[in-house]
Amino acid sequence: MPIGEFGGAPPLAAEGSPVLTTPMYWMYEMAHAALNPARAVTDATKLLFQNPLNPWTRTEVGKSVAAACELFERTTRRYGKPEWGLDDTEVNGIRVPVEVRSVWEKPFCRLLYFDRKFTRPLRSPQPRVLIVAPMSGHYATLLRGTVEAFLPAHEVYITDWADARMVPLSDGRFDLDDYIDYVIEMLHVLGGNTHVMAVCQPSVPVVAAVSIMEARRDPFVPTSMTLMGGPIDTRRNPTAVNNLAQERGIDWFRNHVITKVPFPHPGMMRDVYPGFLQLNGFISMNLDRHMDAHKQLFAHLVKGDGDLVDKHREFYDEYLAVMDLSAEYYLQTVDTVFVKHSLPKGEMTHRGTRVDPSKVTRVALMTVEGENDDISGLGQTEATHALCSAIPDHRRVHYVQKGVGHYGVFNGSRFKSEIVPRIHDFMVSAANPSSLQARAAE
Repeated sequence: MPIGEFGGAPPLAAEGSPVLTTPMYWMYEMAHAALNPARAVTDATKLLFQNPLNPWTRTEVGKSVAAACELFERTTRRYGKPEWGLDDTEVNGIRVPVEVRSVWEKPFCRLLYFDRKFTRPLRSPQPRVLIVAPMSGHYATLLRGTVEAFLPAHEVYITDWADARMVPLSDGRFDLDDYIDYVIEMLHVLGGNTHVMAVCQPSVPVVAAVSIMEARRDPFVPTSMTLMGGPIDTRRNPTAVNNLAQERGIDWFRNHVITKVPFPHPGMMRDVYPGFLQLNGFISMNLDRHMDAHKQLFAHLVKGDGDLVDKHREFYDEYLAVMDLSAEYYLQTVDTVFVKHSLPKGEMTHRGTRVDPSKVTRVALMTVEGENDDISGLGQTEATHALCSAIPDHRRVHYVQKGVGHYGVFNGSRFKSEIVPRIHDFMVSAANPSSLQARAAE
């Protein structure tokens, strides 16, 4: 059955898939385990050369040995899921504690709520925002800066996707159709008056979810939909990532990057696209930059430049923490979004029903792109406006942020100072349609 149609992803028993790729994950695990003795020796050596009682500690040689030990440890470590670290925020000039808690949960996702503990109620309610994080290899904590920027003036929820290697086989499959169902269920949990914001990859399933809800006249359809750097139509200004999918075709991905989770993980024998392969892809795109960053880390460690060392650790502790993706979801997404371009062609289906964005009438639409985005090229997200043709002009906005790449669309100084205020104004106006119409008339 074709990928993207009713029934989900293609069967994974295709010729070559389990036989050729299953050993890959097992060999990765064995290599990681084989390094444990060396890591233990390295840790002990580092402690020795950082001990203030050791006369070598303050010498150039001692500092270099300790720095080399840290580099070895960091490059061979398996990075766990990072913490959010958002303990408080500032609302109207007052520091407010924040509690992160789950308000909805299924095997492959939790819906997290950043509960701001006010001592007194706000004078007026703030926009409720569902941030749909990408399920593309990194944990949702990659959007820590995004959440932090929205917390002062928004009621923030975010999707916390599960690492597929931690989900037992007994919990079933998870594909793109399930992803769309999850988004719809979460919007139902949050009720009406919710703004949904998709960061990068989830733009396609979010558009699909909203289109389906509109076709059903669902009362819990979101007030607005903001898409940021999303691959809605990858035929526009295709990037290297887009071209790779076109050149290889879905069979290549099925036969070369799908493997089975090894023992002793809870998801043992589940077919996945492993996080370590995705990380290799991320790093290879900017290999020179990552090598230079680690050379600089060594130099900063020797010099004792703690601030720069901490910045490196903070960035790479997040960047190198990756999760496995369900094979069904990964293959169906690659085929639907990057190979067949099903959504912009009007051929995308969900559970056998065609996804029709022209049904969207009640949801305001904003798209955001980065001028230098090398993952989702200019125009790919903007294409949503042509698909959602029934949305009135005064309820749609497109914005291109100058001087930023892909990650600058949802993180960094320009995101906080230029993009967030625009999204906030859009959401507030979307909740008041007459306000949007008045602004459009100006």
